[in-house]
Amino acid sequence: MPAHSFSIRRRILALAVALLLGAAVILVVFIRDYAERAADRAFDRLLAASALTIAGAVQVENDAVIVELPFASFGMFSGRDRVFYAVEDPRGRAVTGYDDLSANLTEMQSAGPVFQDAMYRGELVRVASVGRLTSSASETDWVTIHVAETQNEREALANEILGNAIVPVVALTLLAVALVWFGIGRMFAPLYQLEQALRGRTPDDLSPLDVPVPVEVSQLVGALNAFMARLGSSMERLSGLVAEAAHEVRTPLASLRAQAEVAMDEQDPDALRRRVGRIHQGAIHASQLVSQLLMDATISHRLENQESDTTPFGAVIEDVRQRLDGDQSARLNLDIPEAVAAAQIRGDRVALREMVRNVVDNAMVYSEGSVSIAGAMQDGLLTMVVTDSGPGIPDGEKGVVLARFKRGSSASAKVGSGLGLSIVKRVVEAHRGALRLKDREGGGLAVEIELPLVGRNARLEQLRKALGSVAMLALCLVLVQPQEARAVESRYPAPDGSSEQVLTILGVTDTPLFAQFVAGFQLRWPGVTVIYEETDSVPLYERFLAGDTNPKPDLVISSASDLQVKLANDGYALAYDSPYLAQLPEWAYWRNELFGFTFEPAVIIYNPDLIGADEVPRTHLTLAELLENQTARFRGKIATYDIGVSGVGYLLAAQDQTISSNFWRLAAAFGRVNAQFSGSSPAILNGVADGSLALGYNVLGSYAFARKAAGANIEIVVPDDYVLVLTRSMMIPRDAPYPELGKAFVDFALSPEGQAIAAGQTALGSVVAGGVGEWSSEAIAGRGRGVIQPIPLGPALLVSLDQQRKRRFLDTWQEIVSPKP
Repeated sequence: MPAHSFSIRRRILALAVALLLGAAVILVVFIRDYAERAADRAFDRLLAASALTIAGAVQVENDAVIVELPFASFGMFSGRDRVFYAVEDPRGRAVTGYDDLSANLTEMQSAGPVFQDAMYRGELVRVASVGRLTSSASETDWVTIHVAETQNEREALANEILGNAIVPVVALTLLAVALVWFGIGRMFAPLYQLEQALRGRTPDDLSPLDVPVPVEVSQLVGALNAFMARLGSSMERLSGLVAEAAHEVRTPLASLRAQAEVAMDEQDPDALRRRVGRIHQGAIHASQLVSQLLMDATISHRLENQESDTTPFGAVIEDVRQRLDGDQSARLNLDIPEAVAAAQIRGDRVALREMVRNVVDNAMVYSEGSVSIAGAMQDGLLTMVVTDSGPGIPDGEKGVVLARFKRGSSASAKVGSGLGLSIVKRVVEAHRGALRLKDREGGGLAVEIELPLVGRNARLEQLRKALGSVAMLALCLVLVQPQEARAVESRYPAPDGSSEQVLTILGVTDTPLFAQFVAGFQLRWPGVTVIYEETDSVPLYERFLAGDTNPKPDLVISSASDLQVKLANDGYALAYDSPYLAQLPEWAYWRNELFGFTFEPAVIIYNPDLIGADEVPRTHLTLAELLENQTARFRGKIATYDIGVSGVGYLLAAQDQTISSNFWRLAAAFGRVNAQFSGSSPAILNGVADGSLALGYNVLGSYAFARKAAGANIEIVVPDDYVLVLTRSMMIPRDAPYPELGKAFVDFALSPEGQAIAAGQTALGSVVAGGVGEWSSEAIAGRGRGVIQPIPLGPALLVSLDQQRKRRFLDTWQEIVSPKP
């Protein structure tokens, strides 16, 4: 026992009490902070709701901002706090409310909401600011709405949460101290049993401990067992090495001894010289055997420890070449292209070097001529071939010589240990490669070794090849005259020929464009068959609700964001925390159930043979004026969505009506010229391209950009006042047969590879910032000067789907664009 003993039990108890008290204090501080944040969140939502309600009543008449304050704007407040508000027009002038509230507040240039604390009339107030984008005859700009509230109620709520939480914290702390006191004694019992089990063992007993212990101690027992297993393995390897060395070295050593004894009695100088030569040869044999045994043990140890690094293939060859003497280096011919030499292979560099060295040494020993090393790459594999002009190996012995201490019949005249090719075989197998012994044309042996390249480079190369092969097919198919919405099913078999896993996708994207995503996905998941059914947005929504989908989809993809939000809001979506979710902009996903993966603006397209460059409408107002002033010229020549049939068309029209005060004027202009209405963008594109239509409105930019790149006779206008941008959203249904496959496709579409496809020839646009390609979100936004207004995924889209509101909207649209006689 040490001179000054101490009690672990008392120390643990003292430490536990200190930690519990410290934790209680920290917990109280955390609860206080949480209470304040929870109160802020609750009341901030009320403030934002009030501000948004006022924003919804903002209108522009004769270039003047007007607002009729809705009754519900302040109905959600309790009445115990003071409430202030202010509305400012785009020039910063007060429209209504408290004129001095906004003196120290910034004007909004986005939808918001933005929250901040401010001093107003001697009190600390919380302010919610939102922006409302408005469009008038003269300009498009933001109206700012501020709503402020004093903070008495939120402080009262925070104190109430804190008071209710402190009592159980104190009670639990006292109870925890008591439990610690009684539990410490029982905690040490398993350690005593473990000590007794170890003390009772013999020194050579390295078998695993089999003592019943609690889970907390099982990790210690597992570590001890793993250590003893490694120790036992090392001892077995050492014993095996000693046994093999003793067995294999005994014969050459006995021969050396016998030759030396005979040489001691030899009187003839010539005979003595011959004896010394045999002794020298035997010494070489013994030295080579010992070196090979030691290297065999070293390789076994490194492969067992799985030491791995990325190494250029050329560096391994250079290591071997530098270890050769001058004569041997002169006999070595290298035929390795630069690309092959720079190719990266993953593995243990020492083991790879010894693999190549053994093959080259064998070729040097059994061949008098030159030895060649050639290299090539194909399908993610690196192939190395070492050839010599020696006697070769008979077919019947090619499998035998790969075993330890086995040599072929043609090797009897040469000194060797029989370990070289066995070492090569083990290194190749450890690196998931393949080893083949072949006869060289003209005589000799060819040793062929295949090793996998670093996986990511190989996958990306395959992806580029696959996309290149389908790109022209996709663009050609896009030029085919599309039919009005109908379901079309396409099947893409698994590249590896299997049929066990089938991913079913229901979507609205044109099949030739979506085929590129399928090709990229199957490169990452070659064992998955993909079934893609293309339909239109409204039929997709209605069929999904009715359960009229066979087979059931594992993924639903639609550009009608409001319908997708409705499905998710009604509980049809499966939650999934994708690792790529943090990269998406906030407007492009909702909760963890809807995931946007494209960036598609609504654009105006026109036929340059029918509309001159100097009269092209660049804003929504100038489009309305053009149609009003030249009604006869454009009668029957203008097209847009049929918003009663197309979900995307209704979504864009509802957003237009929310933003622009000129929307109904534009709708009336459509009625004057007898505009044509279609359920899909491709149909409008076909009409404009062949000259039967002069102009198309609110066409999805993704289809327009792809069609123009393919040579169609169209021009594209990204409006200069405001640009609506939507994203195609993905949803995994709750009753999906294979939800894991749906999750895998979501991850692929949001990954750099999937976003590269969106930013490439599909022209769907990459929604993740910083994308590379002609159609990244930054590149698309740079094509126009207008305010980029994304349509955010969220409950706000449900407003336009209200049955009465939608019916009134459609009735008004019908009366204006198609008036009855």
